Amino acid sequence: MNLSQEELAEKIYVTRQTISNWENDKSYPDIHSLLLLSSTFHISLDQLIKGDITTMKEEISKEAIQKFNRDGAIFTVLLILTVIAAVPLAVFLGYCGYIVWGILFLIMIYYALRVEKFKKENDIMTYKEIVAFTEGKQLDEIEKAQEKGKRPYQQLLSALLSATIGFIISMFFVWLLKSYIF
Repeated sequence: MNLSQEELAEKIYVTRQTISNWENDKSYPDIHSLLLLSSTFHISLDQLIKGDITTMKEEISKEAIQKFNRDGAIFTVLLILTVIAAVPLAVFLGYCGYIVWGILFLIMIYYALRVEKFKKENDIMTYKEIVAFTEGKQLDEIEKAQEKGKRPYQQLLSALLSATIGFIISMFFVWLLKSYIF
């Protein structure tokens, strides 16, 4: 309605500073002010209040997605670094290399636990659920039930795949050490 803060303040009987505080999320209007705002802007109280709640939920969701993506990226980089750096650190730094690798490993575990805690809090475990979450979507009830049925199999497959990859990488580093150092 192209009203200044001062003009709106006069219409609903508050100070200009109060309007500024509302706009900057420092405070919220009381019920009397909400009624006057509703009347002034010709919208229902429901629209006035629920519109803000919807916006806040979207913001929380965006922040949660960003946090999840950031922690996931940090965990991935640390995991790769932990696997790749183990042998070079031990070879070049000796016992100090083990300490550096141990610290790197602990930081990686910390981020792994953060990601797992977040997944548990938001009930996302399967790849499809994670992708939907990072896109800001939710699966419908049937899809959710299908994904929950897949979880035990995916956990077993993930464990076997991780063990196989770990074994292959370990054998590669043993071969490398035997070939070039001894």
